[in-house]
Amino acid sequence: MAQVLEFKLPDLGEGLTEAEIVRWLVEVGDVVAVDQLVVEVETAKAMVEVPCPYGGVVTARFGEEGTEMPVGAPLLTVAVGAPAGGEDAGTAADERSDEGSGNVLVGYGTGAPPARRRRVRPAGGVPAAGPSRAPSTAGSGTSPVPPAPSRPEPVAAASSATAGVSGTPRNGVAPARGDGPVPVISPLVRRLARENGVDLRELEGSGPEGLILRADVEYALRAAATGRLRPSGTAAPQYAPAAGSGAPAYDDRAEPMTSYADITSVVPGAAGVSRGSAPQGVRVPLKGVRGAVADKLSRSRREIPDATCWVDADATELMQARRAMNAAGGPKISLLALLARICTAALARFPELNSTVDLDAREIVRLEQVHLGFAAQTERGLVVPVVRDAHARDAESLSAEFGRLTESARTGTLTPADLTGGTFTLNNYGVFGVDGSTPIINHPEAAMLGVGRIIPKPWVHQGELAVRQVVQLSLTFDHRVCDGGTAGGFLRYVADCVEQPAVLLRTL
Repeated sequence: MAQVLEFKLPDLGEGLTEAEIVRWLVEVGDVVAVDQLVVEVETAKAMVEVPCPYGGVVTARFGEEGTEMPVGAPLLTVAVGAPAGGEDAGTAADERSDEGSGNVLVGYGTGAPPARRRRVRPAGGVPAAGPSRAPSTAGSGTSPVPPAPSRPEPVAAASSATAGVSGTPRNGVAPARGDGPVPVISPLVRRLARENGVDLRELEGSGPEGLILRADVEYALRAAATGRLRPSGTAAPQYAPAAGSGAPAYDDRAEPMTSYADITSVVPGAAGVSRGSAPQGVRVPLKGVRGAVADKLSRSRREIPDATCWVDADATELMQARRAMNAAGGPKISLLALLARICTAALARFPELNSTVDLDAREIVRLEQVHLGFAAQTERGLVVPVVRDAHARDAESLSAEFGRLTESARTGTLTPADLTGGTFTLNNYGVFGVDGSTPIINHPEAAMLGVGRIIPKPWVHQGELAVRQVVQLSLTFDHRVCDGGTAGGFLRYVADCVEQPAVLLRTL
């Protein structure tokens, strides 16, 4: 008899708490092997194809394409050992499953499949009520799959007033929290609640088993701002299985107002709109990359006392040097690589700007390695890939790595590791045809160098007026890590290297 295993959305690393389902790679009834890619999801940092650690027959999928799922929510269920297609494919898959997955995701290792969750019982020891369903394989052309072992449904059916799930209210009354720790998905969510005065013990988590997600804290903040609080003793909405999967549906009909769409689309005054004057325009959800950018930039402005200084520089000789280097043969050197090489040399002279601030310890942490981020605009939005150990690379190596990361950004194949860990950012906004900007620091870094377009301008050169290739350079820095003298010294050194590349050669 088949054993039905549930595969949950794994922790994809780097503190990510949710992901959006972009494309399902399998259908209900399909036979999957261990480590087969089953779904493509988009996190706030990258597009990721997720492998399933079990082999068998897919019996249910949870979530339509476009649905945002929290880490730990069920993605699909797999019947291990179920026959399919008239062959003993399920048995073979079962044997492969016993061998364990070779893909290591947080929460899914290479050992045997995890044990099934315990059935949750309400007070009094009576088994949780709710219909017993077997996921459907209709239309798949496969043999019926035996019913799954008893397990609690994600949310109790609306018609079953006595059913209860851990972390979910029963009979409309929220469970009282004891003096123990409140289950929260990450320290960042706990910190968000603390900074905004939200009592986590008053919240009902919408994650698995009552886990409090970032979305729950944000809901409370928005609800408080609009005067519409979640009714006491009601649960947040959960996620529904994909249409036609035959999986048990999640029920939120008892909840008159729990979704964020309700707050922003129904309640006048939401999202910064005054009551009674809500416009009827198109609303774009702040999620995925756009949401991550919004969160990070807002945090930067909220936490970092930044200042900006700028200078115009004559880039004529730098452009001539680049042409000479490329004319000599060999791999082409990009302008961005030369600017990056100048940045790393400047950071070696002014290490205060390659640092971060530890607020809890009230310390400035100066970093030894330079992991150089660069802003890249893609169809998915703004991303900041990171060149590791940029200080140890020459111009040729930098050009190659910039090229690789830029291509990955265009195709949406950057990994979370490609997008995290930066210590300083180089922002070439000149590609958009603008001269200057006041960049927002990429938190938790301490500075960002902005480069405008390089265009012919009148310039006094060697005592005479001439047309030269001029660029505006701007430096936004965290005023906690240094004062204006250090920031000005850094920017002046960068400008000197741009105007006279030989200055850089003398310091190497």
